[in-house]
Amino acid sequence: MMEDSVYTYCRTCASSCGLEVVVDRAANRVVDIKPDRANPFSWQDFCRKGGRAHEVVEHPRRLMTPMRRVGDRYEPATYEEAFADIAARLNAIVDRHGPDAVGAYAGNPMIHSFAATTFWTGLLDAIGTGNRFFTGSVDQNNLHVVSGALYGDEMLILVPDIDACDCFLLVGTDPSQSRFTWVEISPDGWNRVLERQRQGADLIVVDPRRSETAERADTHVAVVPGEDWAFLLGVLKVILDEGLERPSTAVPLNGVAALRELARSTDLQTLAARCGVDAAVIADVAHRFARARTAMCITRTGVAQNEHGTLGEWLAHVLNLMTDRVDRPGGRRYERGYVSVGLFRKMTTPRAEHHTRLRRNPQIFGHHAIAEVPDEILTPGDGQIRAMLVAFGNPVISGPDGAALDRAFAQLELLVSFDFVQRESHRHAHWLIPGTHWLEREELHAMAGSVTDAPFVQYAQRAIAPPEGMLEEWEVFAELALAMDRNLFGAPGVNRLLRVSRRLARVTGRPGLALSPEWLQRLFVLSGRRLKWSDIRRREHGWIYGEKRYGDLAGVLATPDRRVNLAPPQFVAACHEALAAAPATTAEFPLLLSNKRSREAMNSWLNEMPGLFRADRGVAVDMHPDDAECAGVASGDLVRLVSPVGSIEVRARITDAMRPGVLCIPHGWGSRIFDPAGGAEPVVHGVNRNLLVDNRRLDRLSQTPALNSVAVRLERVEPAVAETVAAPRVAED
Repeated sequence: MMEDSVYTYCRTCASSCGLEVVVDRAANRVVDIKPDRANPFSWQDFCRKGGRAHEVVEHPRRLMTPMRRVGDRYEPATYEEAFADIAARLNAIVDRHGPDAVGAYAGNPMIHSFAATTFWTGLLDAIGTGNRFFTGSVDQNNLHVVSGALYGDEMLILVPDIDACDCFLLVGTDPSQSRFTWVEISPDGWNRVLERQRQGADLIVVDPRRSETAERADTHVAVVPGEDWAFLLGVLKVILDEGLERPSTAVPLNGVAALRELARSTDLQTLAARCGVDAAVIADVAHRFARARTAMCITRTGVAQNEHGTLGEWLAHVLNLMTDRVDRPGGRRYERGYVSVGLFRKMTTPRAEHHTRLRRNPQIFGHHAIAEVPDEILTPGDGQIRAMLVAFGNPVISGPDGAALDRAFAQLELLVSFDFVQRESHRHAHWLIPGTHWLEREELHAMAGSVTDAPFVQYAQRAIAPPEGMLEEWEVFAELALAMDRNLFGAPGVNRLLRVSRRLARVTGRPGLALSPEWLQRLFVLSGRRLKWSDIRRREHGWIYGEKRYGDLAGVLATPDRRVNLAPPQFVAACHEALAAAPATTAEFPLLLSNKRSREAMNSWLNEMPGLFRADRGVAVDMHPDDAECAGVASGDLVRLVSPVGSIEVRARITDAMRPGVLCIPHGWGSRIFDPAGGAEPVVHGVNRNLLVDNRRLDRLSQTPALNSVAVRLERVEPAVAETVAAPRVAED
């Protein structure tokens, strides 16, 4: 066996941990995956997701060739057959009904591939559809809405400056599991927070559940799910009422007077009652945050996935801006990266004026919300979606009301899936197109440099070759545009350039002459005018190419007057509306169902991997002893949760870590994994808690469903049995 080490980084989640992949070259097989300790930036969060990544490559039900549905079974086909049939059917639908009759959904694995994301956009531009949907609509749209409104750029991300922070106000996040990442990359972030705490920093965690993170906090605030915004507004009110504010000195501000008026017009006791937190606790947090030498307020998916998630994200930014915590040490700073962000945005998420047909919602970050797809498919009329392309996503599991989406997918004239295996969202697919794994690809993710908490760049090396004959995703998307005879990226001449460059590469024997993602990657590096392509490529462990800087945000503000728009009228109005809104719970549905994650899972995929979870793969519902007693439930009992849109059955787990009145189930479970090649029975793990989520109860500003605050009732079905399903085990560091 001839072993070789390849140095790359994990592209399963945003942590981007540096890896050493030991490969048997003769067998084209991964022997071992371990942390790359020579990586200067990002190896410290190494976990089993990265360590067992080869299990995805070796999945026993992995798609190895295109598969065509024939009746109730699938048959293998060639790429040529797949491209010809898919292109002909798409063209026919577009010719009859217009480009918006084709919808497209991109899932999480796509985000971490520059090539796939870019050429996916190129294919959709070729088709001309505005019906583009994205996994971010279930957990990060609020971030983009707030960045667009305050800073003029939906893509602008502020990274945390952990190592200089004296007070952490963490709202709706569990970094013991997420490792302090969301959209931005903060390697070893949670351990760095704990180190700052050991040095005297104040750690305040706001979460309905006493998570592992909350266990380590100096103060845990058990807020009502979905009412984080009221808590944050209360903190802001105390700061403004008591004159504790220090408006930002790093960026110019508009809207301070409007914020003061908002604070004056609200009552602290009312806000306290709304969020379920004593007013004295709110005041104490406000004093500690405002008086700390340095501080940051961070919100994550626990805030995002609620009816008022945009307000929560906005108020976190306001707290930072009104206490001079933005682009200052120990707060949240702008990292300029090494590429032109404007050029990247133009290539990947061009601005559009497209609105959905039925609800008339605009795009956010270049995409619409998955919550709208069922109605857009099932409601007849001009612009009805008749075909869907689903790329590395499982929206039936990750989105709201999966039953409605499944019914809609069953009605499509054409459903094409691009993925490693056939999952729940692909069960009605007419075509299954295999996907490659990041271990089988090499690339530079040009946008990653502006979301790292230090100036860092790493070229991702390919560890092993994909299965023989398998095309990379960008090639598949390019070939489909060619087969449709529609210009890739919607730009005349691109298809001709692609064909001519390929011909030239064949004639000269120089593959690099063919148009490829590397052309664009080199262009982006050149556009940034900071680094050289050759310097990036020769540093196999990655490269910290500069020192952290503060003060760059003011120069990139994209608002019309180049000032931070601190109090957008739509946000202020939404605050007043939220104060007047009725509670989510009712007499019929008196409990709130919240969400959580485990470190091994990545949203709705990886749950089937044997190296990550115990064989039983159970999922339990956590509940407070008081709620269990009211329902006559004991630990291990099978219970039924019922919401206005659905019901599920799951085993109970009783714990005083829960706030009374709040239940919790991890998301991302319940997908079947099918066997289209062998025809064996599908395998399913856990239960899909999102079947309880209404796809019409959304944050109207971000279009995000309220996955974290679902009103339900609890019913006992049967007592515990010896084979009680256990919950996924706690992550190991």
